Amino acid sequence: MIYQTLILAAVLGYLLGSIPFGLLLTRAAGLGDIRSIGSGNIGATNVLRTGNKALAVATLVLDAGKGAVAVLLARWFLGEEAAMMAGIGAFLGHVFPIWLKFNGGKGMATFIGVLLALNLLVGLIACATWLFIAVAQRYSSLASITAAATAPIFAYVVSGLQLAAAAGVISIVLVFRHRPNIVRLWKGTEPKIGSEKPKAQ
Repeated sequence: MIYQTLILAAVLGYLLGSIPFGLLLTRAAGLGDIRSIGSGNIGATNVLRTGNKALAVATLVLDAGKGAVAVLLARWFLGEEAAMMAGIGAFLGHVFPIWLKFNGGKGMATFIGVLLALNLLVGLIACATWLFIAVAQRYSSLASITAAATAPIFAYVVSGLQLAAAAGVISIVLVFRHRPNIVRLWKGTEPKIGSEKPKAQ
């Protein structure tokens, strides 16, 4: 029975996480298909490349929110282990949404939302890590990779092995999704925050 509960939580989390808010918002605003500009990503960073900061912020909040909501709903109805599975499911739904042929965002906002809901302190540490690297190095991708890579360590110290394992699964996928960014960072061609001009309106 416990396995059925965990599977249910993961599936429901996946469906919630697969809602492509960045794509829906930009289309509703008359900006076309966000996948046709910049990196082709549906996340907040690429939405920002349209020049519409409000939409980018809305995308960030909604992408983080769907991860948090998935965790909180699963915890309320199904328990803590189900909450972790729902969080993993929500993240995978954002990164590999069935509606977009499994080609979604890179998942940092959803990852943060999941972490904040699972353990507020761990989530805040991940946010602080991202912000520190982003300000110091001005690379959004490097900030995301660093926050993801260190999150399982902080999760283990703060909460224990179970949360560290959940964070580790998500972190591996997130870093995998940043492969092109890692190559550009290595070559020194990765654009810094604020260096890219927004799409002309």
